[in-house]
Amino acid sequence: MSDQELTSTIVSVERWLGNPVTRSLLKFMVAEDKCGNRLSNAIDVYAGNPHELCWKCDLAAWMVAKIMRRSSRLFGFDEQDIRNGLADPAYRRGMVNVLTGISRYGITKPQIVIAPFLVVWDFTHMCNLKCKHCYQDAQRAMEGELDTDEAKRVIEELANAGVTVIAFSGGEPLMRKDFYEVASHAHKNGIYVSLATNGTLITPEVAKNLVASGVDYTEISIDGKDAASHDAFRGIPGAFDRSVQGIKNCVDAGLYTCIATTVTQANYSQVPDIYRLAGELGVKRMLCFNFIPTGRGKDLVTTDLTPGQRESMLKFILEKDRNGGTPIVLSTAPQLARVALEMEDGCGVPVGHFHLGSELQGRTRMLADFIGGCGAGRLYCSIEPTGNVQPCVFMPIVLGNLREKAFLDIWHNSEVLDTLRDRSGLKGSCATCTYKLVCGGCRARAWAYYHDLNAPDPGCKNNQKFWDELYREAKPAPMTVPEPKIVIPRAR
Repeated sequence: MSDQELTSTIVSVERWLGNPVTRSLLKFMVAEDKCGNRLSNAIDVYAGNPHELCWKCDLAAWMVAKIMRRSSRLFGFDEQDIRNGLADPAYRRGMVNVLTGISRYGITKPQIVIAPFLVVWDFTHMCNLKCKHCYQDAQRAMEGELDTDEAKRVIEELANAGVTVIAFSGGEPLMRKDFYEVASHAHKNGIYVSLATNGTLITPEVAKNLVASGVDYTEISIDGKDAASHDAFRGIPGAFDRSVQGIKNCVDAGLYTCIATTVTQANYSQVPDIYRLAGELGVKRMLCFNFIPTGRGKDLVTTDLTPGQRESMLKFILEKDRNGGTPIVLSTAPQLARVALEMEDGCGVPVGHFHLGSELQGRTRMLADFIGGCGAGRLYCSIEPTGNVQPCVFMPIVLGNLREKAFLDIWHNSEVLDTLRDRSGLKGSCATCTYKLVCGGCRARAWAYYHDLNAPDPGCKNNQKFWDELYREAKPAPMTVPEPKIVIPRAR
């Protein structure tokens, strides 16, 4: 699709979904009825699960069919694929979320949703490792962590709000004895359940328990190609071997398994080796985390990647995916989408600051303008063990506490979140960048370096001057360290 055709199609979408008549119809559709939520019922009917409804829900079902048919033509989807996708409760919940958000906010760039797609829940600060880069400085349980009943109430609140995915993180979530009970409660409430773990506690029995409790996805941290490099990062001898065995146990149990690597100067040159290890272990995804100097990670600030190193790593990732490599490899660095577009070779446009990434190709490139870039406070947020809500696990700004405020009250009435959802205030090259909508820079890095949500992300090549100023004035320049090279193979 040419740029002109893309622009024309985006304008058509905005006019269609953003006009007052459509928004009024959407408000009618998302209302609660004696049958329940009209939109949810209508999508259920569209997905092929007919049941008796009132005439208002029947009308909503007719309208949903019209919207899906029109959307499939505009975005180049097969309508049957949409129907098949809606059989998944998480997919269906996401669709309700988007349409309800449009009914409330209209079409926005980036798009504001009615509730975050993803909530990363730091379930506890207890941890059996001592990772140098830990954003939580996790060691022991925080005073006042939500108990089991409170955690289950939060699950229900998030489900009712429309949250699609909960990623349990920490600390080490498996150190809480009630993890399976709470995870199972999330699954029973129709939420996709993800677990971010160091993997050292995952025996074959634990892996089976994860499956039984409804965990859909496990993300296990590996920060080096071997025991020497990984254990140095993780602070405990033997951690690598136990984590690798945990990965094997998850794969054997049939869990969708991901290896997550926080990339710094310490392991930058090992990324290809970690990628090969991921393939050998049979995982389906590798995720390269953007290093954020917060928590314990502040002490590692001089090991942050230079803009050039980050660029090289992102190109490596895209080359692997373009060539059909296994596993799929993604990054939480929002610049990944910008690099993909600059390569202009059909390798796709990764979008969304998610633990569960996605790749869009062809006509669906237009969606990147609406959902692309840093999703902090916009498509996702985090919850602390004590119930504090934050825009991002790497952005320690307390928005409110779930013991005191309703989740949606926090989500819809925060000046901090309003700032994160409006990219017109960005500074530095992020303000004028052609790719502001699909990237926008990492807002957590802006906060960590400048304590300013709109500051430039100094890790991008387009903000090189800000990187140079930071490191010249405040810290020893990491550029004095010989840059390890990641070899990027040429496309065949």
